[in-house]
Amino acid sequence: MRVPVLHKQLGPSHRRGEVEKRTVSVGSPGRVARTLDCAACLLSGASDAVIIAPCAADTEAPSPPAPPRSISDWLWRRQCGCGAPNASLLTRLPAPEKMKCFSRYLPYLFRPPSTILSSTCHTEADIISTVEFNSTGELLATGDKGGRVVVFQREQESKTQPHRRGEYNVYSTFQSHEPEFDYLKSLEIEEKINKIKWLPQQNAAYFLLSTNDKTVKLWKISERDKRPEGYNLKDEDGRIRDPSTITSLRVPVLQPMDLMVEATARRIFSNAHTYHINSISVNSDLQTFISTDDLRVNLWNLEITDRSFNIVDIKPANMEELTEVITSAEFHPQQCHTFAYSSSKGSIRLCDMRLAALCDKHCKYFEEPEDPATRSFFSEIISSISDVKFSHNGRYLMTRDYLTVKVWDLQMENKPVETYQVHDYLRGKLCSLYENDCIFDKFECVWNGSDSVIMTGSYNNFFRMFDRNTKRDVTLEASRENSKPRAILKPRKVAAVNSLLT
Repeated sequence: MRVPVLHKQLGPSHRRGEVEKRTVSVGSPGRVARTLDCAACLLSGASDAVIIAPCAADTEAPSPPAPPRSISDWLWRRQCGCGAPNASLLTRLPAPEKMKCFSRYLPYLFRPPSTILSSTCHTEADIISTVEFNSTGELLATGDKGGRVVVFQREQESKTQPHRRGEYNVYSTFQSHEPEFDYLKSLEIEEKINKIKWLPQQNAAYFLLSTNDKTVKLWKISERDKRPEGYNLKDEDGRIRDPSTITSLRVPVLQPMDLMVEATARRIFSNAHTYHINSISVNSDLQTFISTDDLRVNLWNLEITDRSFNIVDIKPANMEELTEVITSAEFHPQQCHTFAYSSSKGSIRLCDMRLAALCDKHCKYFEEPEDPATRSFFSEIISSISDVKFSHNGRYLMTRDYLTVKVWDLQMENKPVETYQVHDYLRGKLCSLYENDCIFDKFECVWNGSDSVIMTGSYNNFFRMFDRNTKRDVTLEASRENSKPRAILKPRKVAAVNSLLT
């Protein structure tokens, strides 16, 4: 399912090296508001960060500028520096004079009108790139282009009232990936989260896998509402005591504290993919998972980080002979030895790891024969599969291409048993979509809990739901507007621990 962009992009994005502050907007869980400290931008000479600049004719301390009349006026000043005459003067001043001029406007810079305080300014880093529910639906994890993972927890009222609209509050927020640079290949590795997968819950803690283009990380999310006190060799701050000062033996005790949610990186799986990772899938044995890039599928053990097994490799000896790439892969929900992967040519291969260590030969091959009457220049492009999902009972396989969602029976390889048109109105506009590259957009799909309804994304914040029994389809819109009165989020202390514990 393609996630609609829930965060409005505001002009040129600032680089992550600048001073910044991130908060969660009250009454709008998950909308991360980014507030930039423009002092660093001004001192570095960044002209696009000028909000209000002094007039060139002012030799004495100028009078304070009039407050913006509207949010759009304030945003225009923030991006263009056109709130006062000769705004470019500030960028040509020496650093001491620049700081002097800036200090005159400092009180007004950080005291915008009340109408502005209610707005949120977002950048490209705040765009959501993936979402994933856990198996119970209690937790929802979102990843964005800035490498952050935000976990939401369902409200208790929503749990006790099944027919009530689901409401989620922020449960934990942590930085999963940082931007990196491969100096050997001269390649910049983005921090964007490509996929998130939950592991089945085994104890009080939650575990999830997150990946960017090159690295997969295993995260542990746990709660802590008690802290140990009364150590003999350490004081309250954790410093080692002088043994000569210890006159009695104390028994450490646990004292109650405010609830704290900790996110800890337990494993890091890296250096195994030459190409960008497009999907990950957890095995039903709860011990292994696969990570997939354009040409290979690797099998990992959750306890071993320095070694993986290559189980699919479609890279030809001569790259000029390459005809297709892998687009997605997933394990069977019940058979731990079976997995499927899709390709850009619209085919799905079902593989059995019991047959060989390298699954270069598939056990089943699913592909719909093409109608020669409808073949066109765009046929191969729109037939590329962007997502593949097994049904919960393991009998069906669902695939998503550019225009349709198809359901396959694992016992019938020659054609799908169900085909649903998602946005057939675009079929006559493929030429325009090709020119602006929209024809290469990728969409995801998902089953409901009983496998009776399937859902997938579309354009303009719309997503489609198809009932397999009644053949009824519903189009819904994801909107920022909330008809329910906004409620203040409950305070919660959140700790993100990025240390690697092995």
